[in-house]
Amino acid sequence: MFNKLVVVGIYTLLLGFSSLSFALSETVEKNLKEKFSKLPGLEISQVKATPIKGLVEVMTSQGLFYASEDGDYLIQGAMFSLGGNLVNLTEQSLANVRLEGVKKFEANMIVYPAKDEKHVITVFTDISCGYCRKLHSQIDEYNDKGITVRYLAYPRAGVSDALGQPTKVYRDMRSIWCSEDPKAMLDKAFKGENLPYRVCDKPVAEEYNFGRQIGVNGTPAIIVENGMMIPGYRGPADMLNVLNSLKGQ
Repeated sequence: MFNKLVVVGIYTLLLGFSSLSFALSETVEKNLKEKFSKLPGLEISQVKATPIKGLVEVMTSQGLFYASEDGDYLIQGAMFSLGGNLVNLTEQSLANVRLEGVKKFEANMIVYPAKDEKHVITVFTDISCGYCRKLHSQIDEYNDKGITVRYLAYPRAGVSDALGQPTKVYRDMRSIWCSEDPKAMLDKAFKGENLPYRVCDKPVAEEYNFGRQIGVNGTPAIIVENGMMIPGYRGPADMLNVLNSLKGQ
């Protein structure tokens, strides 16, 4: 079993930033967007060149893929640079997308601020998730260690069921985000209390879709300040060690 500090070191190494920069032909980008627009449910938001000739990075509504420049081939997986330091280029790209995307939801996050803030984490949470409940039960400990916790909604069952009806967990989480006091409602939800039903235009579904796009496949999923995402629960002391290590890289 890896020592926790070794794991932190691996995270840091794989997210090391490369100074490489590659240009992409506007014609290639235009043709790819036109070609992929014909595929249902695969909306392209960004196309970028990669270090591999003939292969481009495609950011879509379903996540990050790689494609041939002619659009005939689509690949899903991680790309690493082995020149000098080991760099996870896929994670690097996703980190940038996460940081940009998180900004769009800042006004709609449920935030538990640390009085003496040293770090900020953004957590995709689900009120039906046991480890999310455990994390929330220690919210004061995270805050005491200088960690501000910001929540985004990620109902693991999805926004709608097979019949197109809203799932229960989505309805409950929407009610929390739409309440007059979201923090109080979230506290009650994690304690298993019943919630009053609310409907509004808060972007709960959009937060869920954003999570899917950037690689969230379970909760809690934690985005740290450099855009790296840590899957799963981390206790307050462990979380602080990870954050301090990343800040000092």
